[in-house]
Amino acid sequence: MFKACSPHLASVGLLLATPLVYGAPVETAEVRETGWDDKEGTEPGKAQGERSPWLFVPLLSSSPKLDTAAGLMVGYLYQFDEESRPSLFTVSAKYTTSESLITSAFAKTSFGADHHRIVGGLIAGDINNDYADYLGSGRPLETNDNFRSAFLRYLYRVEGDWFVGGLAAYSNYEMTGRDFQSQQILDDLGLEGFTSGGLGLALQHDSRDSDFSATRGWYLNVNNLAYREALGGEENFDIYRVDYRGYWGHGDGHVLAWRSRNQFSHKAPSGSYSPIYLRGYTPGEYLGQHMSAVEVEERYKLAERWTATAFAGVACLYGDGVNGESLDCGDRDNVYPAWGMGIQYLLKPEAGIVANLEYAMGKDDNSGIYLKMGYSF
Repeated sequence: MFKACSPHLASVGLLLATPLVYGAPVETAEVRETGWDDKEGTEPGKAQGERSPWLFVPLLSSSPKLDTAAGLMVGYLYQFDEESRPSLFTVSAKYTTSESLITSAFAKTSFGADHHRIVGGLIAGDINNDYADYLGSGRPLETNDNFRSAFLRYLYRVEGDWFVGGLAAYSNYEMTGRDFQSQQILDDLGLEGFTSGGLGLALQHDSRDSDFSATRGWYLNVNNLAYREALGGEENFDIYRVDYRGYWGHGDGHVLAWRSRNQFSHKAPSGSYSPIYLRGYTPGEYLGQHMSAVEVEERYKLAERWTATAFAGVACLYGDGVNGESLDCGDRDNVYPAWGMGIQYLLKPEAGIVANLEYAMGKDDNSGIYLKMGYSF
């Protein structure tokens, strides 16, 4: 049976896939460079000078294929000890022009001289979606999606820049048609909500010099989630992910960043197939059994606190399609290019956190405007 995946629920998978911008090894000297007070007698967790640990970031996203969403994220930075990275705790809420509400709570911690890292969060939403062509079916669809999700990942530094650990995820997702015709389409396609619970393992290498604004080093995360009925889910299947990122500083503070992201599924229901993870596209609108993507981004330093970015990428869906067809990267219909630009303002020099305004474009009228915290990778 085919089970649909909301674009917003797919974004939960994005968080689960990898630590994204969170988690990098640190040396004491690097802590000093970021501005966290390392003087003798200073309590851990206190920023030097009068810098506030609080963070307030407006949130905005808009695209022709989804409604406009606006909200606020409130964050708190804390450093548990001198050799650990700054930890971040956030709560956020977004409301959309379709009368949808998405709320979340998130924590990323580093402690024990950066030997222990925990990332976890809760996400809840009441979403009204309006699709012009749902999953390539050729039919418009209006749905109401309710979901509750939780995720947790723990990593332990075993040697040098290498970490090992585990992760867990649970989601409860309900989808109904907002009118009789939409519900009939859901019934015809066999689409319904689902519950899933999974456990997995993670292997990570991280030699970046910063969690949030890396200028050098490389990052690799390989992980899996085994979804099982015994863990509260409705089906047994597996998801595997491989994420690589590299950073090269050049010139006067400029950075060239590169990312390769891959997701593979085994015996997964179609609704849990891999989405396109590129700016400009709505996660969940295009699905395939497997997905691979490459992105390149130039970060050009304009001034002490200002940078500008230009980026381009391409993704491909392959393996089985949601309608049972075979997909391959040799077919241009399964290839999704993206490009765009943005401007960033450095909110927290002590942690390298930026406010980021970006515009991205893809094929088939896909595009988006995003105001958020942090670089995309």
